[in-house]
Amino acid sequence: MILDALDTAILAELQSDARRSNRDVAAAVGVSPTTALDRTRALRDRGVITGASLDVNLAAIGRPVQAMIAVRIRPPSRHNIETFRNWVSSLPDTLGVFVTSGTEDFLIHVAVADNDSLYAFVIDKLTERAEIADVRTSIVYEHLRKREITPVATGT
Repeated sequence: MILDALDTAILAELQSDARRSNRDVAAAVGVSPTTALDRTRALRDRGVITGASLDVNLAAIGRPVQAMIAVRIRPPSRHNIETFRNWVSSLPDTLGVFVTSGTEDFLIHVAVADNDSLYAFVIDKLTERAEIADVRTSIVYEHLRKREITPVATGT
């Protein structure tokens, strides 16, 4: 997918603040509001922009403890992988699920109220499942997220 300089500039502006008005985006990239709107719509239509998200302060909503949990499934069949993926994704403590290759089959990012809640998540929920062969938990001290990503340059 080819993105030109204007597409890239619009993406940068929207990634810095997805709530910006079209008029503000247009002014920032130096085009008319109509052009900015048309280009933004085209980026959505092409699947480059897939939505916008809201960031929540996890501590403010009672979930200050985050962890990454590595899980290995046995036997690693498609059925077991997909069933576990769907189940763990639906849990209220789960922030994200990464299906991976290598030693672990999954990395699960969770946010819970405290260490007792984390222990309950791992022991009472995860290890009770028959398909889980191994679980390793790492507490997250700090979670830094990059909010903006530059498209890979393509030949034009």
